Amino acid sequence: MFSLPELPYAYDALAPVISERTMHFHHDKHHAAYVKTTNELLQKAGKTAADLESVIADSAKASERKLFNNAAQAWNHAFFWAAMSPARAAPEGELKGAIDKAFGDLAGLKTAFTTGGVDQFGSGWVWLVADADGALRVLSTHDADDFVSLTKPTPLIVCDVWEHAYYLDHQNDRKAYLEAWFDAAPNWAFAASQFAAAKGQGEAWRYPAPVAQSQERAA
Repeated sequence: MFSLPELPYAYDALAPVISERTMHFHHDKHHAAYVKTTNELLQKAGKTAADLESVIADSAKASERKLFNNAAQAWNHAFFWAAMSPARAAPEGELKGAIDKAFGDLAGLKTAFTTGGVDQFGSGWVWLVADADGALRVLSTHDADDFVSLTKPTPLIVCDVWEHAYYLDHQNDRKAYLEAWFDAAPNWAFAASQFAAAKGQGEAWRYPAPVAQSQERAA
């Protein structure tokens, strides 16, 4: 069974951009529900899986929309937590060079990223992604869509623009949320690792492997 990954920081670590209250709702309820439903659907279908990535890819191909939605949302949220950090830092090295080449500078990326998130109609995600040649792009996806099932570049960072991600803290001002998020929350060290993986240097991030029910009970 797949587990709900713990946050890599305290619930209040990203305040005031993301409050402790929002984190508890978002991680402990929304994310947990996606993981729980994914496990229930797999169990009901008599399926086992070696990794969540294969569940997402296989359910997308088989048009098993409910399983895809829940598995992909479980993956997207875990990636979202990993792609944030309370320690503010700027991009460095090759990643900084790629940002400057694609967007002019970090301010240009912020503008493109914020615009991509604001222009996302309805629920979804805004991503900074890298192609295999190292070229960077800002892309948005609807609902649970991701870069596991799609023909994929490699995601470097992502911001959740579903309303439950920001409404308690920023109400309907998605632009203010995105701007504050970009200034404070991205984990640029994580993004650099993903950028290297996009170019074939190391492995990209993966969802934690499932554990047997007996192991979960023992833990």
